[in-house]
Amino acid sequence: MTSAITELGKLAAAGGPIREPVTASAVAGGRALIVGVPLAGNGGDTASYNALIQLRDQILPQTLGRAGVSYAVAGDTATSHDDASQLSARTPLVLAVVAALAFCLLLIAFRSVVLPLVSIVLNLLSVGAAYGLITLIFQDGRLQGLLGYTGFGAITPWVPLFLFVFLFGLSMDYHVFILSRISERRQRGDTTTEAITAGISTSAGVVTSAAVIMVAVFSIFTGMGQVELKMLGIGLPAAVLLDATVVRGILVPAAMTLLGNRCWYLPRWLTWLPGRDPRSLA
Repeated sequence: MTSAITELGKLAAAGGPIREPVTASAVAGGRALIVGVPLAGNGGDTASYNALIQLRDQILPQTLGRAGVSYAVAGDTATSHDDASQLSARTPLVLAVVAALAFCLLLIAFRSVVLPLVSIVLNLLSVGAAYGLITLIFQDGRLQGLLGYTGFGAITPWVPLFLFVFLFGLSMDYHVFILSRISERRQRGDTTTEAITAGISTSAGVVTSAAVIMVAVFSIFTGMGQVELKMLGIGLPAAVLLDATVVRGILVPAAMTLLGNRCWYLPRWLTWLPGRDPRSLA
């Protein structure tokens, strides 16, 4: 163990990935050691992350690994890097699962494969708008004086995934409410166009009121001290406002009107799903 630590210390250099001094302190009654290895960079930049990767993949296997010592790398830099890597690796899976569940639920609720697809695409528009806005403001460092924050040229890694899950759930909530009103009118015998007009007009007040409340509540986050909360305070209300007005008030009825009775398309092999088939109604 001592020789391995000594060898590790010899690799520390002013221009290398690890820096001096390399220290070691005994813990757990001498059964383990905590080894301090300074890394290049400031601890949270690209240089530090590259040094961390070299430490794990090359330096430690060549020193502690050859001595047969069991080791693990911890610390602020490692934690930040691992969290970001884990989020990056799992985010596509989360997006796929959320979209698949939404598709299945809408398919069962409205007996259509077209409406779920349209709904998912339109939901992604409002989420994408939130991403663009927080990138413009926080990653590009705009409005720092007005919002009272200091930009660091990036978005906090967990914020995009949180925004997606939260906004997708919220928008799907009142989207189902709107589609339910349209479906009810269709089942009463209205044409698709008449059902869309009636469904949007009867649900507009409720959706607008809910959106105003959510925008007011979420905007409170902009006054918080943490920059992550400010990101939520900008992204959430902007996406909700856009979703309740442009997406639900314009794009949803426009898309459904263009599709007409094709909105209710259901393959024959799925006709076993419960409920009345809107296509059979006049």
